[in-house]
Amino acid sequence: MIKNIAIFASGEGTNAQTIIDYFKLSNQVKIALVVSNKSTANVLNRAKNNNIATLIIDKHSFAETNEVIDVLKNAKIDLIVLAGFLWMIPESLIKAFPNKIVNIHPALLPKFGGKGMYGMNVHKAVIEAKEKESGISIHFVNEKYDEGKIIAQYKCEVEENATAEDLANKIHLLEYNHFPKAIDELLSN
Repeated sequence: MIKNIAIFASGEGTNAQTIIDYFKLSNQVKIALVVSNKSTANVLNRAKNNNIATLIIDKHSFAETNEVIDVLKNAKIDLIVLAGFLWMIPESLIKAFPNKIVNIHPALLPKFGGKGMYGMNVHKAVIEAKEKESGISIHFVNEKYDEGKIIAQYKCEVEENATAEDLANKIHLLEYNHFPKAIDELLSN
């Protein structure tokens, strides 16, 4: 039976593209839907270029109704993957898809997680704290930012004179190399 993935993203969609490319030839996994909270997000173009259905959501329908849950259930979604999605996931969605929502965080949780800790904010904080290593955390989503059970972590060294941009580049490579494989493993188990 084919497993259906919904990717939630708010921006450029580079991680979404990596996941789309990884599963493109799979006969067991399908990227069935890309959901965004921004109508101008480039991830929507990436989805259209790959013939993937899209859904643009607003705060009200997402947090205060079951509209999004209904769309996901009608699409028979098996796993929701957050790939740079910046809104808090409502409790109703977490309850409707228990242990079926996965996020990637650009640091080694529990360090450098929580509200406002995304993208360059994380990398700057890691550099300012003079950390010797950073990495990515792939985790389940619960009711609190970045506090769900960790599925996997991958590390990289933070060089002494590294800038936030240098670190961001290293982290992106870890994300592209490991996130699709981790999703594949989750769906296989």
